[in-house]
This record gives sequence, C-alpha cells and structure tokens, in this order.
Amino acid sequence: MNIVTEHKISGEPIDTKAPKRPVRPVLWFIIVGTLLAALVGGLVWFNYFRGQMIQQFFANNKPPPTAVSAAEAKSEVVPNLLTAVGSLVAVHQVDVSADVNGRVTEIKFEPGTRVEAGTPLVQLFDAPEQGDLANYKAQATVAQLSLDRAKQLAARQFGPQATVDAAQASYDQAQAGIAKTEALISQKLVRAPFSGDLGMRKVEVGQYLTAGTAIVSLTDLSQLWANFTVTEKDSGNLKVGQVVRLKVDAYPGRTFEGKITTIEPQIATDTRNIRVQATIANPEKILKPGMFVTTTVVLPDKPAVITVPETAVDYTLYGDSVFMIAEKKEADGKTSLSAVRTFVQTGNRVDGRVEILKGLKAGDKVVALGQLKLQSGAPVSISTDPAPPIPAQPPRY
Repeated sequence: MNIVTEHKISGEPIDTKAPKRPVRPVLWFIIVGTLLAALVGGLVWFNYFRGQMIQQFFANNKPPPTAVSAAEAKSEVVPNLLTAVGSLVAVHQVDVSADVNGRVTEIKFEPGTRVEAGTPLVQLFDAPEQGDLANYKAQATVAQLSLDRAKQLAARQFGPQATVDAAQASYDQAQAGIAKTEALISQKLVRAPFSGDLGMRKVEVGQYLTAGTAIVSLTDLSQLWANFTVTEKDSGNLKVGQVVRLKVDAYPGRTFEGKITTIEPQIATDTRNIRVQATIANPEKILKPGMFVTTTVVLPDKPAVITVPETAVDYTLYGDSVFMIAEKKEADGKTSLSAVRTFVQTGNRVDGRVEILKGLKAGDKVVALGQLKLQSGAPVSISTDPAPPIPAQPPRY
C-alpha cells in the first residue's frame, strides 16, 4: 500500500517535527507587567512627591505668631491676710418686754424712731396700784402726825417711849407700802433700757400682755460685733488688738475696719474651729446686725515672694501652669518668641495676683491674656494694646 496515497495521511514524511508555538502571549504578559510596575511606581513616586510638596508648603507658610499680653513675674511683699466668714451682732440689742402682766392702755412710741435711755414706751393699766399708793400716802400722813405727837409727849414726860416706837413703826410701814406700790407702778410703765433705734411695734392698745411678751426691738447701732471662726491651725496667728477689715454684700467696694477684742479660750471639739470676735465702730449706722460679712485679719508681713497676674495661671486637674515666653535666635539671626507651658506651685491670691511658690523666678515673662488659644511651643508676639481690667478685682489692703 502506498502511504502517500492513503486517505487522511499527509504527504509529508512521518519523521518531520511539529512547528513551535507562537511567542505573542509571552510578550503580552511582559508588556502588561511592565505597565503595572510603571503604574505602581508612578503612584508611589506621586505620593512621595505630594508629601514633600505639602511638607515644603507648610514649612514655608508658617502661621503668624499669636498676639498675647505679657506680664513679668515680680518679687514683692504680699500682705499676709487671714480670711474668714462670719456675721454681725449688735453690742446692745434686746426685745423690750414688760416685767408684769397687764393691759396696754397707751403706746408712747413711734416704730423706727430713736429713743434715749429711760424713754417711756408702753403704759399698762395701773389704776389699782395708784389707789394703793394714795392709801399708803394717807396712812403715812396719819402716822407722821401720830409720831410727832408721841415724840412731843415723850419729851415732856407725859407719854411712854413705847408709844413713840409704835408710831414710828406705823410710819415706816406706810413708807414701805409707798415704796412697794411705786415700784409696782414703775413696772407698769415700760421704758427703754438704753439708747437706740426701735424696730416694728408688736403690741396694740387694749392687748393683755403677760410678763416677757416682746413689745418692740431696741438696737444700739453705734457699735457692732463681728463674730467669725478660724481653724485650729490659724489660731496661733491671732492676737487681741489685730486689725480686722470687713466687707458686706450690701455695700460692694467698701471696707469697714475694726479690731479683735475677744478670742474664745477653747476650741470646739466637733469642728476644731475657734471663735473670734471683733468690735466694729458704726458711726454711719449702715451696718446692721445679722449681716453676712467677709472678714480679713491683717497678720504680720511674710518674706517677699514671686507673683504673677491671676489671669496668667491655668488651673487644671493635672496641675497649675503658666505659659512662659522664651526667646530663640533663628538661623537668619532674627529673634523669635514662643510660649512654653511651665508647671508651677501656687499660693495665696491677693489683689488680682497669685503667689508662685515654685516654677518661676523674678523677671520671667509670662502670658497674662490670650493663653487659651496657645499650645506649648507656639510662636507668639507681644501685643502693644493695653490689657483689659481684671473683672471684680478686689481692693488692695
């Protein structure tokens, strides 16, 4: 059989090799991989380039320094003050009342007026006592006449001495009755025990009063007591005669002055506080008993301390701090200012300033106003505008 002529058999020799596969798919994968690598590299380079440009932009476009008001830490002697709260009490104050029972027949005063000691205020019904007084006076007259006759007879030896003694006793009894009745009558006329200002009337004509019923209040406003308490720790700094300055809510901005007159000799066991009393002159009579007062005892001066304005201190749960202004020279030779947060230990606050016990020294500059918008290390510039006044600044003692 002829192989060449066999059906479905090609005419090529059997040992002829098969043709090689085309190279197009390999080239395609190489091209795609190269493009992907170029794309990824371009993205990486673009992100790097963008970051560099952003960094360069912010490096060359720094925000302008924040304008702040600066203050200098000073070394000064701060007044040594001991502050406490208390109340005012009148040296002489009483609710006027009757000593005996009786019906009011006449009211002799006007509420709110000033009266002198001994001024009649209220008259109680005293007709029975007036009758008794007239009776005793009549008895005294008869006893006086009997006594005179007995003495004349005894002098002439016409009467015994016993008659004179009996007449004398009768006369003395009548005088004692007169004195007792006059005392009862005086009790029915209620008088002011001392000079002062009357309050509101609490009785009416015809009202029956029992002994001790309040008729009207009487207060002497010329002198008051300021009672306040201090802690056991501060009691050792107090002495009789020290100056006390007081402030009341009714007269803001005004200061009243007095002196310590009494220090309680014992400390309360429940509160460990000691009561102190100061005497205050009240010539204008504008201070009233019962007023709430803030007392300040002036103690001997302490050594000089560092102080800054109260507005410069930032009070937080992490501690008290200030922004200290630091100077730094740049590469171009210019000087720049920055605010650096510095933690401090504060003391008392007096006259709008704060004692700095630790953290600053005299001459350091701090930010007095404008620190709320600052961060540590932020650039600042010192404003030339005057600082606004501190609100509710207390007066300097």
